Amino acid sequence: MKLSPGQCLDNYEVVGVLAQGGMSESYRAKDRETGRAVVLKVPYAEMLGDLATYGRYEREVAIGSRLHHPNIQQVLGSGRLPGTPSPYIVLEYVEGEPFRLYLNRRLPLPIPAAVDFATQIASAMADCHAAGVVHRDLKPENLLITAAEQLKLLDFGIASLQGARRLTWGPLSEAVGTPDYMAPEQIRGERGDTRTDIYALGMMLFEMLAGRMPYQGDNSLAIMAQHVNADAPRVRVFRPEVSPELDAIVARAIRREPKQRFESMAELLGALRAPESIDLGEYHWENEPTTWAGFDHQVGAMPSAKRAVAFVAATFAVLALIGFLAQFAHGAAR
Repeated sequence: MKLSPGQCLDNYEVVGVLAQGGMSESYRAKDRETGRAVVLKVPYAEMLGDLATYGRYEREVAIGSRLHHPNIQQVLGSGRLPGTPSPYIVLEYVEGEPFRLYLNRRLPLPIPAAVDFATQIASAMADCHAAGVVHRDLKPENLLITAAEQLKLLDFGIASLQGARRLTWGPLSEAVGTPDYMAPEQIRGERGDTRTDIYALGMMLFEMLAGRMPYQGDNSLAIMAQHVNADAPRVRVFRPEVSPELDAIVARAIRREPKQRFESMAELLGALRAPESIDLGEYHWENEPTTWAGFDHQVGAMPSAKRAVAFVAATFAVLALIGFLAQFAHGAAR
Protein backbone atom coordinates (compact mmCIF):
# COMPACT_ATOMS: atom_id res chain seq x y z
CA MET A 1 0.00 0.00 0.00
CA LYS A 2 1.59 3.26 -1.15
CA LEU A 3 1.20 6.24 1.14
CA SER A 4 1.45 9.90 0.16
CA PRO A 5 2.53 12.96 2.18
CA GLY A 6 -0.43 14.27 4.15
CA GLN A 7 -2.18 10.89 4.25
CA CYS A 8 -3.08 9.60 7.72
CA LEU A 9 -3.04 6.21 9.36
CA ASP A 10 -4.90 6.49 12.65
CA ASN A 11 -3.09 9.28 14.53
CA TYR A 12 -0.09 9.35 12.21
CA GLU A 13 0.34 11.78 9.33
CA VAL A 14 2.75 10.75 6.58
CA VAL A 15 5.57 13.22 5.88
CA GLY A 16 7.56 11.31 3.23
CA VAL A 17 9.23 8.06 2.16
CA LEU A 18 12.31 6.94 4.11
CA ALA A 19 13.37 3.59 2.67
CA GLN A 20 12.32 0.49 0.77
CA GLY A 21 13.09 -3.02 1.97
CA GLY A 22 12.44 -6.56 0.85
CA MET A 23 8.97 -6.82 2.35
CA SER A 24 7.95 -3.29 3.24
CA GLU A 25 8.33 0.43 2.79
CA SER A 26 9.18 2.86 5.58
CA TYR A 27 7.71 6.36 5.90
CA ARG A 28 8.53 9.28 8.14
CA ALA A 29 5.37 10.42 9.89
CA LYS A 30 4.19 12.68 12.68
CA ASP A 31 2.15 11.64 15.68
CA ARG A 32 -0.65 14.21 15.53
CA GLU A 33 -1.33 13.92 19.27
CA THR A 34 2.22 14.46 20.50
CA GLY A 35 3.95 16.04 17.48
CA ARG A 36 6.65 13.37 17.75
CA ALA A 37 8.39 12.14 14.59
CA VAL A 38 7.93 8.41 14.04
CA VAL A 39 8.53 5.78 11.36
CA LEU A 40 5.70 3.77 9.80
CA LYS A 41 6.71 0.39 8.41
CA VAL A 42 4.09 -0.72 5.88
CA PRO A 43 4.04 -4.01 3.86
CA TYR A 44 3.97 -3.82 0.08
CA ALA A 45 0.56 -4.19 -1.55
CA GLU A 46 1.48 -7.60 -3.02
CA MET A 47 2.13 -8.87 0.52
CA LEU A 48 -1.30 -7.92 1.82
CA GLY A 49 -3.26 -10.95 2.87
CA ASP A 50 -0.19 -13.22 2.98
CA LEU A 51 -0.42 -15.13 6.26
CA ALA A 52 3.33 -15.45 6.65
CA THR A 53 3.87 -11.71 6.14
CA TYR A 54 1.16 -11.00 8.68
CA GLY A 55 2.84 -13.40 11.09
CA ARG A 56 6.24 -11.79 10.65
CA TYR A 57 4.83 -8.33 11.36
CA GLU A 58 3.08 -9.66 14.46
CA ARG A 59 6.38 -11.27 15.47
CA GLU A 60 8.26 -7.99 14.99
CA VAL A 61 5.78 -6.19 17.25
CA ALA A 62 6.11 -8.95 19.87
CA ILE A 63 9.89 -8.71 19.70
CA GLY A 64 9.80 -4.92 19.97
CA SER A 65 7.73 -5.10 23.15
CA ARG A 66 10.55 -7.11 24.78
CA LEU A 67 13.47 -4.89 23.81
CA HIS A 68 14.35 -1.62 25.51
CA HIS A 69 17.98 -0.75 24.85
CA PRO A 70 19.60 2.56 23.83
CA ASN A 71 21.20 0.89 20.79
CA ILE A 72 17.97 -0.61 19.45
CA GLN A 73 15.29 1.26 17.52
CA GLN A 74 12.20 1.18 19.71
CA VAL A 75 8.89 -0.29 18.53
CA LEU A 76 6.20 2.17 19.67
CA GLY A 77 3.08 0.37 18.52
CA SER A 78 1.16 -1.00 15.57
CA GLY A 79 -2.10 -0.60 13.68
CA ARG A 80 -4.12 -1.95 10.76
CA LEU A 81 -4.15 -0.65 7.21
CA PRO A 82 -7.59 0.78 6.27
CA GLY A 83 -9.97 -1.88 5.00
CA THR A 84 -7.51 -4.73 5.52
CA PRO A 85 -6.36 -6.99 8.38
CA SER A 86 -2.74 -6.25 7.48
CA PRO A 87 -0.62 -4.60 10.17
CA TYR A 88 1.74 -1.67 10.07
CA ILE A 89 4.39 -0.95 12.70
CA VAL A 90 5.19 2.35 14.42
CA LEU A 91 8.88 2.81 15.23
CA GLU A 92 11.09 5.36 16.91
CA TYR A 93 12.44 7.90 14.42
CA VAL A 94 16.24 8.05 14.58
CA GLU A 95 18.07 11.09 13.22
CA GLY A 96 21.17 9.62 11.65
CA GLU A 97 22.75 8.09 8.56
CA PRO A 98 23.13 4.47 7.45
CA PHE A 99 26.16 2.94 9.10
CA ARG A 100 27.21 1.49 5.74
CA LEU A 101 27.65 5.00 4.29
CA TYR A 102 29.60 6.03 7.38
CA LEU A 103 31.94 3.06 6.98
CA ASN A 104 32.40 3.59 3.26
CA ARG A 105 33.96 6.99 3.96
CA ARG A 106 36.18 5.92 6.84
CA LEU A 107 37.37 2.30 6.54
CA PRO A 108 39.53 1.14 8.13
CA LEU A 109 38.40 2.71 11.39
CA PRO A 110 40.68 3.75 14.24
CA ILE A 111 41.00 0.71 16.50
CA PRO A 112 39.28 2.33 19.54
CA ALA A 113 36.33 3.39 17.34
CA ALA A 114 35.94 -0.10 15.87
CA VAL A 115 35.96 -1.65 19.33
CA ASP A 116 33.48 0.92 20.61
CA PHE A 117 31.04 0.25 17.78
CA ALA A 118 31.38 -3.52 18.22
CA THR A 119 30.79 -3.09 21.95
CA GLN A 120 27.61 -1.07 21.33
CA ILE A 121 26.27 -3.79 19.03
CA ALA A 122 27.29 -6.59 21.38
CA SER A 123 25.56 -4.83 24.28
CA ALA A 124 22.34 -4.52 22.28
CA MET A 125 22.54 -8.13 21.10
CA ALA A 126 23.25 -9.45 24.60
CA ASP A 127 19.94 -7.88 25.66
CA CYS A 128 18.23 -9.40 22.62
CA HIS A 129 19.54 -12.86 23.37
CA ALA A 130 18.56 -12.56 27.03
CA ALA A 131 15.02 -11.82 25.80
CA GLY A 132 15.06 -14.87 23.51
CA VAL A 133 15.55 -12.88 20.29
CA VAL A 134 18.08 -13.77 17.57
CA HIS A 135 18.44 -11.08 14.91
CA ARG A 136 19.87 -13.30 12.11
CA ASP A 137 20.70 -10.41 9.77
CA LEU A 138 23.30 -8.27 11.53
CA LYS A 139 25.10 -6.04 9.01
CA PRO A 140 26.00 -2.35 8.62
CA GLU A 141 22.94 -1.85 6.40
CA ASN A 142 20.73 -2.61 9.41
CA LEU A 143 22.33 0.04 11.60
CA LEU A 144 22.02 3.80 11.82
CA ILE A 145 24.60 6.07 13.40
CA THR A 146 23.69 9.35 15.07
CA ALA A 147 25.71 12.56 15.17
CA ALA A 148 26.91 11.48 18.63
CA GLU A 149 28.18 8.21 17.09
CA GLN A 150 25.57 6.12 18.83
CA LEU A 151 24.50 3.07 16.84
CA LYS A 152 20.87 2.03 16.49
CA LEU A 153 20.03 -1.51 15.43
CA LEU A 154 17.07 -1.76 13.03
CA ASP A 155 14.90 -4.31 11.28
CA PHE A 156 13.89 -7.41 13.21
CA GLY A 157 11.79 -8.58 10.27
CA ILE A 158 13.53 -11.95 10.00
CA ALA A 159 14.47 -12.33 13.66
CA SER A 160 13.54 -15.49 15.53
CA LEU A 161 11.83 -15.52 18.92
CA GLN A 162 12.45 -18.29 21.41
CA GLY A 163 9.32 -20.31 22.13
CA ALA A 164 7.40 -18.89 19.16
CA ARG A 165 6.27 -21.05 16.26
CA ARG A 166 8.46 -21.18 13.20
CA LEU A 167 7.32 -18.81 10.45
CA THR A 168 7.74 -19.27 6.72
CA TRP A 169 7.23 -16.92 3.81
CA GLY A 170 7.11 -18.00 0.17
CA PRO A 171 9.99 -15.83 -1.18
CA LEU A 172 12.08 -16.24 2.00
CA SER A 173 13.81 -19.37 3.22
CA GLU A 174 15.38 -19.92 6.60
CA ALA A 175 18.77 -19.39 4.93
CA VAL A 176 18.46 -15.67 5.45
CA GLY A 177 21.12 -13.01 5.73
CA THR A 178 23.72 -11.25 3.59
CA PRO A 179 26.60 -13.31 2.09
CA ASP A 180 29.44 -11.22 3.55
CA TYR A 181 28.10 -11.66 7.10
CA MET A 182 26.27 -15.00 6.93
CA ALA A 183 27.43 -17.78 9.20
CA PRO A 184 28.18 -21.14 7.56
CA GLU A 185 25.15 -22.72 9.23
CA GLN A 186 22.87 -20.10 7.65
CA ILE A 187 24.35 -20.82 4.23
CA ARG A 188 23.62 -24.51 4.80
CA GLY A 189 19.97 -23.60 5.36
CA GLU A 190 19.90 -24.00 9.14
CA ARG A 191 17.84 -21.65 11.26
CA GLY A 192 20.76 -20.30 13.28
CA ASP A 193 20.99 -19.31 16.94
CA THR A 194 22.76 -16.77 19.14
CA ARG A 195 26.14 -17.89 17.78
CA THR A 196 24.97 -16.89 14.30
CA ASP A 197 24.73 -13.29 15.53
CA ILE A 198 28.17 -13.63 17.13
CA TYR A 199 29.62 -14.64 13.75
CA ALA A 200 28.01 -11.68 11.96
CA LEU A 201 29.31 -9.22 14.58
CA GLY A 202 32.76 -10.77 14.29
CA MET A 203 32.65 -10.19 10.54
CA MET A 204 31.67 -6.56 11.06
CA LEU A 205 34.52 -6.04 13.53
CA PHE A 206 36.96 -7.64 11.07
CA GLU A 207 35.76 -5.25 8.36
CA MET A 208 36.03 -2.20 10.61
CA LEU A 209 39.59 -3.09 11.63
CA ALA A 210 40.96 -4.45 8.35
CA GLY A 211 39.08 -2.15 5.99
CA ARG A 212 37.86 -5.17 4.04
CA MET A 213 36.07 -8.49 4.49
CA PRO A 214 38.10 -11.65 5.14
CA TYR A 215 36.59 -13.42 2.14
CA GLN A 216 36.80 -12.01 -1.36
CA GLY A 217 35.16 -13.25 -4.56
CA ASP A 218 33.63 -12.24 -7.86
CA ASN A 219 30.12 -13.17 -6.76
CA SER A 220 28.01 -14.21 -3.80
CA LEU A 221 28.42 -17.90 -4.61
CA ALA A 222 32.21 -17.66 -4.30
CA ILE A 223 31.95 -15.82 -0.98
CA MET A 224 29.42 -18.30 0.40
CA ALA A 225 31.68 -21.22 -0.54
CA GLN A 226 34.54 -19.68 1.45
CA HIS A 227 32.36 -19.12 4.53
CA VAL A 228 31.54 -22.83 4.49
CA ASN A 229 34.93 -24.28 3.48
CA ALA A 230 37.76 -21.88 4.36
CA ASP A 231 39.21 -20.54 7.59
CA ALA A 232 39.45 -16.76 7.63
CA PRO A 233 42.83 -15.01 7.81
CA ARG A 234 43.70 -13.12 10.96
CA VAL A 235 43.03 -9.39 11.22
CA ARG A 236 46.67 -8.67 12.02
CA VAL A 237 47.62 -9.81 8.51
CA PHE A 238 46.01 -6.58 7.27
CA ARG A 239 46.40 -4.42 10.40
CA PRO A 240 49.59 -5.37 12.28
CA GLU A 241 48.99 -2.78 15.00
CA VAL A 242 45.90 -4.67 16.21
CA SER A 243 46.78 -6.27 19.54
CA PRO A 244 47.12 -10.07 19.76
CA GLU A 245 44.19 -10.08 22.20
CA LEU A 246 41.82 -8.20 19.88
CA ASP A 247 43.01 -10.31 16.96
CA ALA A 248 42.16 -13.45 18.93
CA ILE A 249 38.72 -12.11 19.86
CA VAL A 250 37.83 -11.55 16.21
CA ALA A 251 39.21 -14.95 15.20
CA ARG A 252 37.13 -16.72 17.83
CA ALA A 253 33.95 -14.88 16.88
CA ILE A 254 34.20 -15.96 13.22
CA ARG A 255 35.12 -19.60 13.64
CA ARG A 256 33.26 -21.78 11.13
CA GLU A 257 32.07 -24.22 13.78
CA PRO A 258 29.51 -22.57 16.11
CA LYS A 259 30.76 -24.52 19.14
CA GLN A 260 34.24 -22.95 18.67
CA ARG A 261 32.89 -19.40 18.90
CA PHE A 262 32.09 -17.51 22.07
CA GLU A 263 29.46 -19.34 24.07
CA SER A 264 27.32 -16.22 24.35
CA MET A 265 27.11 -12.61 23.24
CA ALA A 266 27.61 -11.64 26.88
CA GLU A 267 30.97 -13.45 26.86
CA LEU A 268 32.00 -11.63 23.67
CA LEU A 269 30.88 -8.32 25.20
CA GLY A 270 33.06 -8.96 28.26
CA ALA A 271 36.06 -9.70 26.05
CA LEU A 272 35.53 -6.50 24.04
CA ARG A 273 35.30 -4.43 27.21
CA ALA A 274 38.51 -5.89 28.65
CA PRO A 275 40.59 -7.52 25.89
CA GLU A 276 43.74 -7.33 28.00
CA SER A 277 42.16 -9.76 30.48
CA ILE A 278 41.71 -12.67 28.07
CA ASP A 279 43.96 -15.72 28.19
CA LEU A 280 45.52 -16.09 24.74
CA GLY A 281 46.20 -19.74 25.50
CA GLU A 282 42.47 -20.38 25.27
CA TYR A 283 42.29 -18.73 21.83
CA HIS A 284 44.74 -20.93 19.94
CA TRP A 285 43.73 -23.34 17.16
CA GLU A 286 45.92 -25.61 15.11
CA ASN A 287 46.26 -25.28 11.33
CA GLU A 288 44.62 -21.85 11.10
CA PRO A 289 46.02 -19.41 8.51
CA THR A 290 48.22 -16.76 10.11
CA THR A 291 49.63 -15.24 6.91
CA TRP A 292 47.79 -13.97 3.87
CA ALA A 293 50.19 -15.78 1.51
CA GLY A 294 48.91 -19.13 2.77
CA PHE A 295 45.23 -18.31 2.32
CA ASP A 296 43.36 -18.81 -0.96
CA HIS A 297 41.27 -15.67 -0.66
CA GLN A 298 39.44 -15.99 -3.95
CA VAL A 299 37.80 -19.10 -5.33
CA GLY A 300 39.15 -18.08 -8.75
CA ALA A 301 42.71 -18.12 -7.36
CA MET A 302 42.42 -21.66 -6.00
CA PRO A 303 44.08 -24.65 -7.67
CA SER A 304 41.64 -26.41 -9.96
CA ALA A 305 40.87 -29.24 -7.52
CA LYS A 306 40.11 -26.85 -4.71
CA ARG A 307 38.08 -24.65 -7.02
CA ALA A 308 36.01 -27.64 -8.11
CA VAL A 309 35.32 -28.66 -4.53
CA ALA A 310 34.34 -25.10 -3.60
CA PHE A 311 32.07 -24.82 -6.62
CA VAL A 312 30.33 -28.11 -5.84
CA ALA A 313 29.88 -27.11 -2.20
CA ALA A 314 28.44 -23.74 -3.18
CA THR A 315 26.17 -25.38 -5.76
CA PHE A 316 24.79 -27.76 -3.15
CA ALA A 317 24.23 -24.80 -0.82
CA VAL A 318 22.24 -22.97 -3.49
CA LEU A 319 20.25 -26.13 -4.30
CA ALA A 320 19.45 -26.43 -0.60
CA LEU A 321 18.18 -22.84 -0.59
CA ILE A 322 16.00 -23.57 -3.61
CA GLY A 323 14.62 -26.61 -1.82
CA PHE A 324 13.77 -24.48 1.21
CA LEU A 325 12.11 -21.90 -1.02
CA ALA A 326 9.88 -24.53 -2.62
CA GLN A 327 9.06 -26.16 0.70
CA PHE A 328 8.21 -22.89 2.44
CA ALA A 329 6.25 -21.56 -0.53
CA HIS A 330 4.12 -24.71 -0.39
CA GLY A 331 3.68 -24.32 3.37
CA ALA A 332 2.72 -20.65 3.08
CA ALA A 333 0.14 -21.49 0.41
CA ARG A 334 -1.65 -24.05 2.57
